Amino acid sequence: MSQPGRPQDLPGSLDEATQQQLIQEIGRVIVRGLPPGWREATVEYRALGDHQEMVAQLIAPNGTAVPLAAPPDVTELFARLRRGMYQPDRGTWVSALYRLERPGSYTVDFNGDYEPNWRTAPPPGAAAAELERFPRPASATPAWLSAGPSTPLRTAEVFDGSGRPITERPEVDPAERGQVVDYLEKAPIVLAARSYDTDRLDPDRSPSVPMTFHTDGSWVWPGAVGYYLREHGVAPDPDLVAHIRRQGFRVPEVSEPVREQAVALITGEQR
Repeated sequence: MSQPGRPQDLPGSLDEATQQQLIQEIGRVIVRGLPPGWREATVEYRALGDHQEMVAQLIAPNGTAVPLAAPPDVTELFARLRRGMYQPDRGTWVSALYRLERPGSYTVDFNGDYEPNWRTAPPPGAAAAELERFPRPASATPAWLSAGPSTPLRTAEVFDGSGRPITERPEVDPAERGQVVDYLEKAPIVLAARSYDTDRLDPDRSPSVPMTFHTDGSWVWPGAVGYYLREHGVAPDPDLVAHIRRQGFRVPEVSEPVREQAVALITGEQR
């Protein structure tokens, strides 16, 4: 069994030759646990975060699957292979189906995109733990695995059709205005320009409107939203204000895949 901290246990640390050696070792361990006279068997390992499970079957000549207890030692070998095959641009696989045919034929299919057919559903937070342990870009993160919201990100509009801030909105309670501004300005910035925009309500000022975009994982808004509320009392979208209030004015943690999702939304709108 591998020991934590060894270089070969670090994500993405196994080269192709070592991967093949480990795959063959998994096959040998499986074969040692098969009953005499076996002809075909499958072992599927599934994992997400700390959740893992394994299903082993003997395949009878007529195609019938007979449940089989998989050797316990093979679990750690699969886990090590999963860690070692990690790639930053695509993550790692979440299930592996190992097929063996007597006397020595085998194939292994790795799945990193589709949700496995879990025997027991992973606990809440398993997907987030998976993405924290094996980060992958939003473009390589399937919807079922995304640690972000189950509904699409919403965007907050600032300007009307003539390019002026929208002022026909319910006023933000003065007692809450400072907290709303703090939330809007302290949420993670996912896109930013080095320059500042002109204040559309006071064009004689030096350009001071931040050309940034923020997200809290549920909404995306330009830095202008916080600026116009702070400087001129212009209220944001009332649904955004209500959302901030429900959050208790505390910005949640926003995972990297959700930040990338926000950037994709912003750049898509700007095309």
